Amino acid sequence: MFSRALEVEARLVLTWPGGHDIQLAASGSYLILNVPSQQVLDLITAGPPQPPGAPKAPKKPGPDPLQQLHQLARRLGLVLDLRVGGKTYVLFGLADRNGPKITLSAVLGKIGSFFK
Repeated sequence: MFSRALEVEARLVLTWPGGHDIQLAASGSYLILNVPSQQVLDLITAGPPQPPGAPKAPKKPGPDPLQQLHQLARRLGLVLDLRVGGKTYVLFGLADRNGPKITLSAVLGKIGSFFK
């Protein structure tokens, strides 16, 4: 376990294929990753492209990747605020939580993405 939190200062803009800007800002132990829309987040998290009509691969057994990210952030003393369209979506690394904090915006955004 680290005795001190990691301190970060950064501003970075990544352009995802299709011209979508993904912004990363960090100050101290707080990081904000802003994705422009739910559709872009879905593209980023979809994994490698699959051929049309290919069956979806079953979920592999093992630890939940979001829980692993949360635990890593906690060990480093960081808070990662994942935002979609400027609204907080999920918070990772909060010391008083056992898992990531998922917001109502995340739930509504994911439900809304099914209809687009």
